[in-house]
Amino acid sequence: MPSVNAGAAAINDRYARQKPLPEFETSATSAGASFAWELDFWGKYRRATEAARANLLATEWARCAVISTLVSDVADTYFQLRAYDLQLEISRRTLASRQDSLKLTRTLVNGGATNMLDVRQAEQLVAVAAESIPDLERRIQQQENYISTLLGNNPGPIARGMKLTEQPHLPEVPAGIPSRLLERRPDIRAVEARLMAANAEIGVAKAAYFPQIALTANSGFESAALSSLFTAPAGFWNFGGSLAQPIFAGGRIKSGVRLTEAREKELVLTYRQTLQQAFRGVSDALVGYQKSREFRLHQGGTGGGGARCSAAFRHPLSGWSGQLPGGTDQ
Repeated sequence: MPSVNAGAAAINDRYARQKPLPEFETSATSAGASFAWELDFWGKYRRATEAARANLLATEWARCAVISTLVSDVADTYFQLRAYDLQLEISRRTLASRQDSLKLTRTLVNGGATNMLDVRQAEQLVAVAAESIPDLERRIQQQENYISTLLGNNPGPIARGMKLTEQPHLPEVPAGIPSRLLERRPDIRAVEARLMAANAEIGVAKAAYFPQIALTANSGFESAALSSLFTAPAGFWNFGGSLAQPIFAGGRIKSGVRLTEAREKELVLTYRQTLQQAFRGVSDALVGYQKSREFRLHQGGTGGGGARCSAAFRHPLSGWSGQLPGGTDQ
């Protein structure tokens, strides 16, 4: 867009006497406006605007990534806290049971039904059960402090909801998830936006090869006396255009283009790396989900296993292959 400026000035000067000139005073008042517009023939400012918008979008996606990570950390930490609560509850019940068993063993010893070896073994079991309780209480308090910090609060207790064993089971992961769903991840969208900005900055750098065309204009009034400032003889104006073509810059323009192209290549590699990390994260999560389910089923005595990870997928940009559940290529 063109720029328009307006201004006014009033200056009064007094000069000391210098032989053979006497002392004298001068005054000048002026008011005017100026207009300047560099024509964007080569897309320099359009590409710069595109880069700025892409960088803003990348910042917004980075903010979404922080929020997503924060929500994930709070949920993961809370479930870990409930797991510690369950372990502490089991440890206390175990301690109480072993203390009752120790009392029974001592009673049997007094009645001559057993020997002191059984008493020492029962005391050892009580000690083992007792020593785990302080460690779990430490972990619980540290976990509460961590959750409070994630929530932006001072360290303190955390309100509990349902027990870990009462939590509703998450829905099953559907088979045949398309890899393009990863495009919804904010970290990938942020890197993609930064790549778009780097591509636009190449256009800005290349525009420096071409001539710069500018239009300028000035108009206003200038007079020695304020009372005659806006009279017709005090008016002035000028307008014109200029064209400047770079001829020799010592390689500065070429180096600037090469720098922006190198940054764009760097962000391409960063984009591919981010995609590969996203594929790895999904694959690791699916494997963990599957094996944890198999472990729970085996512990429950029902046998069987989880969903089989068998569907191959390949992302066209990253060139990396991995596994998603289901039986079709993605």
